[in-house]
Amino acid sequence: MKHRPRIGVIRGGPSMEYDVSINSGSTVLKTLRESFGDVYHAKDIFIDKSGNWHVDGFPMTREHSIQSADILFNALHGTYGEDGKIQSFFEYHDKPFTGSGSLASSIGMSKILSKKVFVDNDIKTPNYVVFDSDRIKTESDIITKELFETFILPGVIKPSSSGSSIGVTVVRSYNEIPKALLEAAKYSDTVMVEEYIPGIETTCAVIEKFRGQELYALPPIEIRPNNQFFDYESKYSGKSEEIVPATFSDKLKFEIEDASRRVHRALGLRHYSRSDFIIHPRRGIYVLEVNTLPGLTHESLLPKALKAVGSSLPEFVRHVIGLSSE
Repeated sequence: MKHRPRIGVIRGGPSMEYDVSINSGSTVLKTLRESFGDVYHAKDIFIDKSGNWHVDGFPMTREHSIQSADILFNALHGTYGEDGKIQSFFEYHDKPFTGSGSLASSIGMSKILSKKVFVDNDIKTPNYVVFDSDRIKTESDIITKELFETFILPGVIKPSSSGSSIGVTVVRSYNEIPKALLEAAKYSDTVMVEEYIPGIETTCAVIEKFRGQELYALPPIEIRPNNQFFDYESKYSGKSEEIVPATFSDKLKFEIEDASRRVHRALGLRHYSRSDFIIHPRRGIYVLEVNTLPGLTHESLLPKALKAVGSSLPEFVRHVIGLSSE
């Protein structure tokens, strides 16, 4: 009998995005078992919230866990899964894995470092300032006064290293600032206060070596959140309107796709990514952040964009596994 490569789908983890990761991983496992059961042997590598590893329900050390598979499909999100830590572990053990490498992942996860890369590569991004979370916890009143006197409101206050819009608040008045600062400080060592740019939210994913292109851009998605902005609840509970593909002009679609490719290349990302933008009616396209491991749940945006171009999650999963084994 022909050997079927063992694909270890890693999900869960000790981050605030645990639930999203569980769902992304479940989707990938289901895809592998239902669409490629005769091609791959899918293994469920689950990390609980305490950091304990399991393979197909059995507790194992993390070393034995990754040795149980030939290729690792990284379906983790947030801290540990996207910040370069688990990627470093994979690289140390010379295990093929999907997604970006450790250095690019750590830069992409850090809103501060990625902002610096955007600026260095002439990719337009909102202005920002950064504060230490420990200082926020002891001097929130002082920082609030400092911000109010030097930063034009409204502003967006967010953790510098988290995803899925966790801990993010749009502030429009002086009284809203202290609570927003303290909320963001719960999730990161530093907090970013970013210029709020009104406009249309959009996101665009890219996939390497897909459909004959070196870096294929999926169609931009126009996001119309029912909440104030595209927060965690909007993303994962269906409380937003997502227009796939977006109703933009061909010229604007091209510019968004080009910006997504530029972000991917500037950060040295690998296999696939999804960048989030805001489009100001006069000032143009601004990149907000990049997702080095976009969600793959039924509510996630990348699978919806795949469907819009006549592709599918099974095609994507098999393609990315192929990239990881090159």
